[in-house]
This record gives sequence, C-alpha cells and structure tokens, in this order.
Amino acid sequence: MGWKKYTGWLFVLPGFLGVAVFYLIPFLDVIRRSFTQAVGGRFVGLANYQMVFENQAFLLAAKNTLRFAAVCLPLLLVISLGIAVFLQRLETWSGFLKGAYLVPLAIPAASVVLLWKLLFDGRGILNGLLAAAGQPGIDWMNTGASFGVLVFSYIWKNLGYDVVLWIAGLSMVPKQVYEAARVDGAGECRCFFYITLPGIRPAAFTIVVISFLNSFKVFREAYLVAGNYPQDDIYLLQHLFHNWFRELSVDKMASGAVTMAAVIFLLVCLLQKSWDKK
Repeated sequence: MGWKKYTGWLFVLPGFLGVAVFYLIPFLDVIRRSFTQAVGGRFVGLANYQMVFENQAFLLAAKNTLRFAAVCLPLLLVISLGIAVFLQRLETWSGFLKGAYLVPLAIPAASVVLLWKLLFDGRGILNGLLAAAGQPGIDWMNTGASFGVLVFSYIWKNLGYDVVLWIAGLSMVPKQVYEAARVDGAGECRCFFYITLPGIRPAAFTIVVISFLNSFKVFREAYLVAGNYPQDDIYLLQHLFHNWFRELSVDKMASGAVTMAAVIFLLVCLLQKSWDKK
C-alpha cells in the first residue's frame, strides 16, 4: 500500500514536533526579537547588534569564552585519549578505573563548589601547603590564577566522559590490524599514528563537538563560587547572559544569542568540512 512508504516519517513526527515546539519556534522568536526593541517591539534593524558589539562586557566575555575553549579542548582531548589508550591496553583493574573516571560526573555542582572552596580558598588546602613550604599564599579566585582553576575544574569534570567515548571509538578498530602491524615490525608509535588515529576519526568529530558543548556547562561552578561578577579572566558569556536576563535586557540577549549561535554553527561547519577532507 502507498501509505507504508510514509511509516518512517510517522515515527519521526512526534520527536520532530517536540523539537519544533520547544527549540525551533522559540529560536525563531529570538531571531525576531533581535531586530526589535525590548519594550514596545518596534523594529530597529541592526541597532541591537551594534549595541552588543560595542558592549565592553560582551567583548570581554566572548574573548574569555573563546580563550577557555582554545585552552581546554586540546588539553582534555589529548589527556583523555592518552588515558583511554592506556586503559584499552590494561588487562587488570581496567573496569574499576573506567568507573572511577566517571565519578566526577555524578557529583552535584553544589558539592563541587565545596571542593573548590576547600582547595582554593584563602585559607584552603593549597595555600596551607604553600605556607608549609614557606611560600606566600595565592588569592586563587580573585587573580589571574582563577582561569587555571576554571580549566582544572572543566577537565576534572569531563575527563571520565571523554575517556569512555574514546574507549568506544578505540573498540571499533579491529585488533587483527594491530597484530598484523606488529608482525611486520611496527612499534607502538607507528601503530598509534597509522592505525589508532585513522581508526578513531569517525568518533573523534563527535567527541570534539560534545566536549565543546560541555565547556559551556562549567558556568554553574564558577557562578556558585564567584557570583554574578567574577574575576575578569573567568567572566564568560554565560555570566553575561545571566546578568542580562536578571536585567530583562531581552534585546541584548536575543542579538547576543543569535550572534553566538551563528558563530558556533560556522565553527562546526568548518570543522566538519576540514574533517571530511582529511
């Protein structure tokens, strides 16, 4: 019967309607609001975008967010891949270690904040160790050191998740290929660069995108520790949008959100295009 060819669409339709109602339609409304006044709804063209790009807080937050992603993503991907390769070769305790790396994901944000304060407070553990070594203490959350704390928190929180994803990607590489390469005299380095890396390329793109999206979730810990206006080095776009939301600056939020969505979409497309060429 002719209707059977539409069976697949009928299965997809409920999910598509949910995405449309809760994501696509609201985002289209955000785009509309980015061209209108917050009060009155009068069309103002690109005035909201001009106001956002001239806003020093937006420029600072965008710079810090890009800097944070540029530093954290390579570190997280390299460290997690190294651990995944090690666990893949490990015969004993591998299951226990795989589970242990996932523990940070199960810890609530409020508990992570307590850990932050315990470690990085002016009278915390780290400053206690520095004092014992005869060194002056560091105001971790109110100096440039706060950026390093934020990077550490992101890597610690997401390391286990990326390790599990890398292990899933590594399991797709046939072991027979490694055995044949070793028979031909290939060492561990050659196996890694010529077998492992090409074999995990399909999974690598997904892991990079997920890790990038997870970088936006670090705001919770930074907000609970430092509040609405943290030290300048860790003032991210999440802080900025949170403050605009408190002030009901709908025009700024809309134009800023559309701008960042366009930048993220462009970056993902460029990454996908460059990935396909390799």
